[in-house]
Amino acid sequence: MRSLKSQARRLSLHRSYSPATTASSSSTAPSITPIASLMIANRGEIALRIYKTAHRLGIQTATVYTDPDASSQHAAVGNYSFNLGPAKGYLDTEKIIGLAKAHGIQALHPGYGFLSENPAFAARCEQEGIVFVGPPAQAMADMGHKARSKEIMESSGVPCVPGYHGPQQGEDQLLGHARKIGFPVLLKSVRGGGGKGMRIVKTESEFLAQLRSARAEANASFGDGGEVMLVERYIERPRHVEVQIFADKYGNCVALGERDCSIQRRHQKILEESPAPHLDASTRADLWSKARTAALAVGYVGAGTVEFILDKDSGQFFFMEMNTRLQVEHPVSEMVTGTDLVEWQVRIASGEKLPLTQSDIEKNISTRGAAIEARIYAEKPEEGFMPDSGKLIHLRTPATNEDVRIDAGFGEGDVVTEAYDGMIAKLIVRADDRTTAIQRLDRALAEYEIVGLGTNIEFLKRLCQSPAFVQGDVETGFIEKHRDELFAAPLYQDEVFVQGALALLLSAADGAQTQSFQTLPGGASLEFGGIANPGEADSIGTRSFSFKVLDVRNESEVTAVVTLYPTGNRMYDVNVTTKAGNHSDTRNYKSLTTSCALSAESSAKADVTTYFPQQRITSKVVTQTQTAASDQTTVVVFQHGKKHELELLSPTWYDAALGIKKVSGAVVAPMPCKILKVEVGHGQEVKRGDPLIVIESMKMETVIKAPHDGRVKRVVYQPGDICKARSILVEFEDD
Repeated sequence: MRSLKSQARRLSLHRSYSPATTASSSSTAPSITPIASLMIANRGEIALRIYKTAHRLGIQTATVYTDPDASSQHAAVGNYSFNLGPAKGYLDTEKIIGLAKAHGIQALHPGYGFLSENPAFAARCEQEGIVFVGPPAQAMADMGHKARSKEIMESSGVPCVPGYHGPQQGEDQLLGHARKIGFPVLLKSVRGGGGKGMRIVKTESEFLAQLRSARAEANASFGDGGEVMLVERYIERPRHVEVQIFADKYGNCVALGERDCSIQRRHQKILEESPAPHLDASTRADLWSKARTAALAVGYVGAGTVEFILDKDSGQFFFMEMNTRLQVEHPVSEMVTGTDLVEWQVRIASGEKLPLTQSDIEKNISTRGAAIEARIYAEKPEEGFMPDSGKLIHLRTPATNEDVRIDAGFGEGDVVTEAYDGMIAKLIVRADDRTTAIQRLDRALAEYEIVGLGTNIEFLKRLCQSPAFVQGDVETGFIEKHRDELFAAPLYQDEVFVQGALALLLSAADGAQTQSFQTLPGGASLEFGGIANPGEADSIGTRSFSFKVLDVRNESEVTAVVTLYPTGNRMYDVNVTTKAGNHSDTRNYKSLTTSCALSAESSAKADVTTYFPQQRITSKVVTQTQTAASDQTTVVVFQHGKKHELELLSPTWYDAALGIKKVSGAVVAPMPCKILKVEVGHGQEVKRGDPLIVIESMKMETVIKAPHDGRVKRVVYQPGDICKARSILVEFEDD
């Protein structure tokens, strides 16, 4: 492989500003060494984001990838791409540095996560003569150690949450400190981040169990040292407000506005916005000032985020932590300031001064309105935000422009693996005011379509439509507080079932005799009265399709039977019979005219247009056949900006013919996972809701609980075992 050392000519960065616009508090002559080559030591959307700016600046780039990411999009960009081996390769300090040195790469950008906040890694880069695009190792160490950072903040006049941050780490000792602080308390690993290693403890009786769980998760996520915990007062109605700061090597530091990140699940952000709603000018100015003080107190250089807890009741704010890297949500700040923060990182690392002064930034913010970012995750909100994984068999994204942006690391056909965090993309919008920004986000989400795995897109739509969110009445407990509204049972109109049935029928009639449709239970080749001459409407007899819709949260289901009676060329009389519990109802529709256009790239996708009595409806229908994660066939209908998932039921004779028998009296793995802990044993009586198994997937712990009362017959796996999705974990005795 050709070494970058052979590149004798350094590529100068394209200047977008003149020296006269830079901030200056030092007379020291700048020592500027333009960065000509850059290794991006990360994956997914952030690797692509960094590459985009580096490429624009004329910098040669090298990306890295692991075996699970060999076919990923980020592995296909840049001048070079290096294999790091197994899934944990992104944490292999020596291999990454060795590759950079061997190929003469001048600088390294760590992105976020993985090694981005590892001071030892930053120090090693410096020792090897590699420019680390991030803060100094000592500043990273000071702010990365939760206890030490709070000591520094308190001595600098930055307010901190009352709590214990000391060396007494015995279980009884920490419990004693929790008693002194008073419950509820927050347990947090000194090396924590992203919600990992963090637990809210409401009562003394649950303290030890929560402490052990937090320590186990922190050790798994951060390694040695993760078990050291902080105990802090838990603020009952907190808001999470953070300030984006930037500092250069000459003592200049600016705040690029604040972001409200209060909408969270599992202590992880899913919506971020700027400016923070209902924040008075005095508090905003104080937050910015304290954030700059925090950065200067540790000699910070580069991009950083100072996070605060804002007490919604008292209006007080307290330092929480500083993230010594570029944040996932940095595009929000870019949108409201009109800046490219990755470019700023590169310029600061090369020795330049800050491009803008604080007054310049404030002027920009005053004219650029509001921005909101939504994180698109592979997860199942209705199942406790359980992580999901799988292949993106269908992906349609909103149209982008200067006010609608998508940062993504996956495309259609890519696989979201359980080995890493499940974020698929970030959708960022900007508008002149917050209300318009929310409306723009809602419209963009309505155009976002994903099939192949569970996502939080429908949940994000409900958030955007929540009156409390629209009014800016946010806090970190928002989702729990508004749970009934956000998890209301889905409403399925007849038009959804009809379009799903028509797609199955007409796709076959149009000659789509491929695996996608031939093997569908209840589909063209399995029902009685099949197609004699595909394409001739009068050859299609009466057909019925049965669907089931599950309401996981309320443990209920609705079934629908759609019967199609052909009355002419692409015209049908339709009966829809739905049953929920003991209630059954039938509706009739006469002479519906319809058409079906198959997707060019897949016969499992179709656009169905039907003229119902009151309206013309076009739906995208995607059929997902049986997978390793599910033995069901799912028909996904996108209609009026909403996603509807229908489980296609096979005729009873078909199941009998194949010997299909449902797994009953058992709990199965919801995803590929590792068994961390087994809570029950053979013969043990359990009550509904009792913990059975603790699993780990995508670096998150999940407790699998008993779905009903019963007696354990068999525990299939033990701690340390790896199991596939749908594997039986625990069997119960027959009733």
